[in-house]
Amino acid sequence: MPAPDAISPDRLAKLIGTPKAPLVLDLRREAKRAQDPHLIPTARTWPDEAVTPAWLAAHATGLQGPVVVSCAEGHGRSQGVASWLRAQGVAAEYLEGGHAAWVAQGLPTFDPRKITGRDGLGRSLWVTRSRPKIDRIACPWLIRRFIDPEAVFLFVAPSEVAPVAEAMGAMAYDIEGTFWSHRDETCTFDTLLSEFGLKTPALERLALIVRGADTARLDLAPECAGLLAASLGLSRMHTDDHQQLEAGMALYDAFYRWARDATEEVHNWPGKGAK
Repeated sequence: MPAPDAISPDRLAKLIGTPKAPLVLDLRREAKRAQDPHLIPTARTWPDEAVTPAWLAAHATGLQGPVVVSCAEGHGRSQGVASWLRAQGVAAEYLEGGHAAWVAQGLPTFDPRKITGRDGLGRSLWVTRSRPKIDRIACPWLIRRFIDPEAVFLFVAPSEVAPVAEAMGAMAYDIEGTFWSHRDETCTFDTLLSEFGLKTPALERLALIVRGADTARLDLAPECAGLLAASLGLSRMHTDDHQQLEAGMALYDAFYRWARDATEEVHNWPGKGAK
């Protein structure tokens, strides 16, 4: 029977990609991470000394939760830190079996070494063209739900993307001639999935819809036209790009849950049992 302060890899996997996803704290020793640098989605790495009360008191008091603590195999390191966090009022659990159990079940991981721009608080920092429509909203959704829940996104005039990226140490995305952009017939959302190594059936299904809506190939999937219509509608509802991003997060949350859980469900009227 699992401990009341433990979460299974299967249960955590169901939360990843949704607004209820916890922050994952990777407590593997640095030597272990050197052997396998890939992280569980939403994970942040903590150093070896993070298991000491002094370090935790200095660095962990700002956590709000929910938090899942993961070490190599789910033993003392993760259980001790999770218990300390709970004593401070943080909703914290430890991952049963740790990172090893997650990987053994073939659950998704990502490569954090691809992140080359961060702000002073350690948050990944991205910049793109203003007035986003599809790809420039889909990419932040993917990053916040699977890579960095605290990622910061800047929207500036097209001509200023490169200067702002250089001045602020940000990663430019969805702009021609940059690393994080369209490649051949795929869009930036596809590039993120490929470079970070994220691969699940739901994300691949969503990527096809984003690609079709973003590159005027509505025939790729029936849902492409719906995403295009909703995206253009949001762009006319919001003049502030950050407000549009927040509204778009809910849109992609819905498309993702459909892609993961509801593709076989249909709806008709009258409903079952109606007379």
